[in-house]
Amino acid sequence: MEIRSALCFSVLLLLATSINVAIAQSASNVRATYHYYNPTQNNWDLGAPAVSAFCATWDASKPLAWRQKYGWTAFCGPVGPQGQDACGRCLRVTNTRTGSQATVRIVDQCSNGGLDLDYEGVFRPLDTDGNGYQQGHLIVNYDFVDCGD
Repeated sequence: MEIRSALCFSVLLLLATSINVAIAQSASNVRATYHYYNPTQNNWDLGAPAVSAFCATWDASKPLAWRQKYGWTAFCGPVGPQGQDACGRCLRVTNTRTGSQATVRIVDQCSNGGLDLDYEGVFRPLDTDGNGYQQGHLIVNYDFVDCGD
């Protein structure tokens, strides 16, 4: 009986830990600026001199379809993995003002404490009312999501 109780306790502890990790992988009211990665003009090359993305060291040789699947972002958000551990991961980003959403792939790191979204592929489509461009940033929520790769 004690073994069964210990096993049940272990399972519950593991479940609680998993839930906390899942919850910890999102943030609200985060500042999102924009960056001109211009992936189309740079042939979706993370290592191109004009792009020079931090994650190129690990992700530049990924298949073209992988690099094209989602818009690009730099990540330095308040919650989630940092540096190399963030590379290649995906976020669902929601503009808090309009509710517009996009899934993005982390290809770079930044230092603004939030996100630095590719202008053409992500920021502009999320900025459905133009307010973000006027202010120079959006306020967004983000959740880490499965990229489906």
